[in-house]
Order: sequence, then C-alpha cells, then structure tokens
Amino acid sequence: MTSEAQAAVAAAFQEEWGQIVATLIGATGDWDLAEECAQDAFAQALERWPRDGIPSRAGAWLTTVARNRATDRLRREAIGAAKLRQAVRLAPTEPPGDDDAAVSGVRDDRLRLMFTCCHPALALEAQVALTLRTLAGLTTAEIARAFLVPEATMSKRLVRAKQKIRHAGIPYRVPPAHLLPERTAGVLSVLYLLFNEGYAATAGADLVREGLCAEAIRLARVLVRLLPDEPEASGLLALMLLHDARRVTRVDGAGVLVPLERQDRSRWDAREIGEGVELLDRALRLGHAGPYQLQAAIAACHASAADAADTDWAEIAALYGRLVQLVPSPVVELNRAVAVAMADGPTAGLALLETLEASGALAGYHLLPATRADLLRRLGRGAEAAAAYRDALALAATEAERRYLRQRLRETAARS
Repeated sequence: MTSEAQAAVAAAFQEEWGQIVATLIGATGDWDLAEECAQDAFAQALERWPRDGIPSRAGAWLTTVARNRATDRLRREAIGAAKLRQAVRLAPTEPPGDDDAAVSGVRDDRLRLMFTCCHPALALEAQVALTLRTLAGLTTAEIARAFLVPEATMSKRLVRAKQKIRHAGIPYRVPPAHLLPERTAGVLSVLYLLFNEGYAATAGADLVREGLCAEAIRLARVLVRLLPDEPEASGLLALMLLHDARRVTRVDGAGVLVPLERQDRSRWDAREIGEGVELLDRALRLGHAGPYQLQAAIAACHASAADAADTDWAEIAALYGRLVQLVPSPVVELNRAVAVAMADGPTAGLALLETLEASGALAGYHLLPATRADLLRRLGRGAEAAAAYRDALALAATEAERRYLRQRLRETAARS
C-alpha cells in the first residue's frame, strides 16, 4: 500500500466515519449493520485506492460502498416487507443537511449528529459511550479506559444500549431546537472525553493526538455559539483552551512526558490562555458554576502562575474539594490528593491517597501508583517509591509515560 493512499484512508476515517455510520443508521435503524458496513467500506478503500487511485470525493465513494454493502445484506436477509423497505431507503438521495439544520438550528454536521445520538431515553453514560464509538470512531478499549471499566464491560454496555434503541423503537433523527437542552449534558461529555483522549491518549506511541484535540475544540466553539447562555459549554471550551495552551510542552524532544512543574512556560500559548480565562470569567458571571467551570478554574490557576513555585495550591485544593462534591469521582479524588500534598505537604496527600487505594476504585489505573511513588519520593522513602514506580510502569499504556516513569525510577534508585 502506498503511504499516500494509507494517509488518505486515515484522513477519510477521521472526517467521514461518523457521517457514513449516521447515514446507514438513519436508513436502517440497525447500529451494528451500519458499523459493519462502514468498516467494510474502509477495508475496500485500503485494498482498492492504492491500485485504482484516491477518489476525488472520498466521502461519497465510501458512503456508496457502505450503502451498497448494507443494501446487499438486507436483501439477502430479507424475510418480510420491513427489511425490503429498509433496503429501498438506502437508495442514494440528496443529503438532508439543510432541512435538519433548519429544524435543529445546529449547522455543523458532526455536532448535529452528536445531538442526534445523545437520546435522553438512554442513560447518560450510554449516550456518551455510544456517541464516542459510533460518531467519533474511538475503539471500545479507548472508551472503556475513559470510563475506568474493563473493555468487556464497556462492550456489554454498548450492546445493551443498541438493544434498547432497537427494542424501544427509539428514532435516530435530529432533535428540534427546543429539545436540544435535554441532550446538552451528553454532548458536553462527548466533547470532554474526545478532547481528553486527544490530550492524554489512553494507549499508543503518542501521548497527544492533535487531530482529536483540534476537532473537540472546534466543536466546542460551535456549541458555545449555539448556546451562548449555557455556562458549562463556555466552561468546557475554556478548559480545553487552557490545557491546549500547554500541549507543545508536554513531551520533550526524546518523547518523554514532561510534568507540569518542569514545562517551559514561555512556550505556552498566551493567546489561548487569554481566551480561556475570558470565557471562564464570562461563564462564572452567569452564577451556575458546574464541573467544567471548576476544572477550567483549576487550569487557570496553573496557567496564571509565573512559575511552578508561584502556583496557588491551596486554591486548587479548595476547587477540587468543591468539584468532588459535584462529581464524586475517584479520579477527582486522586487529583485532590495531589493538590493537598502540594498545599499541605506529602504526608497529608498520602493519607488521602491511602484511603482512595483502600476503596479499590482505581485498581489498574497507572496514575494511582505513580502519584504514590512521587509522594513517597518527596518523603525520602526511596525503596517504597521505586516499588510504586514499578507498579505504575507495568500499568502505563503510552510510551511517553513509560519513558517518564523509567526515568523517575532510575533517579529514585540512584538516590536509594
């Protein structure tokens, strides 16, 4: 396969996957069939584009192949009029984008599809997981890691969500404008996790997936324009920008993770920081500080500090205290333990960490032993710190994080 054709297929997957799957779901109501036929189309592209050339309209080519595959499947399996009607609906038609946009007010194709997927008849977690799988193209393993559950568990949840849609006859269509608010929480969660997977990939050679970060920020901007009085939309965009401002300093030239306190702040994007802070201030003035605004406020504390020593860790610890009341998440508890350790000393942070470890909520999460290792190292307990670094190294999924942990382990062992 030529590298040009391979790159074209990869780019088409990122741009077209969600639209192709959505087209097939809309016609057939069958989520599994839609995904399988879309996968078949991309498999054919990998085989045929190097030989026949890259089509000028890659999305149209892939949609046609996927639609033909679905039509063939339905006709072969047809045992009654319903299946035949589904096959007829798959006949090529002009895309209904303008009509959908007029009904919903959402002009962006991908964001409109996300609102379509986040149906309130499903539990919020199911909405988010299904949207990430179906429209964003994230793997089941990536989604499972985002939710801190085993891949098999997430796979079963996705299957149950699709079954509920099928059995309950939940329609796959764009909601009208007045129904968008009931789906906003799901869409915000999708964009949040999409950005997180881009900013700190759960697996693979690269810690940062810039394309996912950029797409999440683009969609968040569209959402803020669509819902200017929704403070959490502005808070989420602020959070993304404040994190993205530090993106280029997160990995050094050797591909090693650079912790926040060692990053070159002169390379942080001042424009993004300024925009993020302005968005956060505007959101907070609306008087409904939610989880995304609180996380953005924490990011703003880091972004506004002249250097690591100037960071207001007491304020950050207090913000995490408020956040954990709204989002009783073990990951938030872990971050709070770090902030308390920085504000009140590693012993205080370690006490919180031990309570969290005893709960078992973060078993298998590499940042738990990594945090424990760092606090033990700061307390001068080198042998225990080295053991914890080894535990974290065994669990880390990205090479950038493994390089960092190996480096810390060598430094700790040298001092012991």
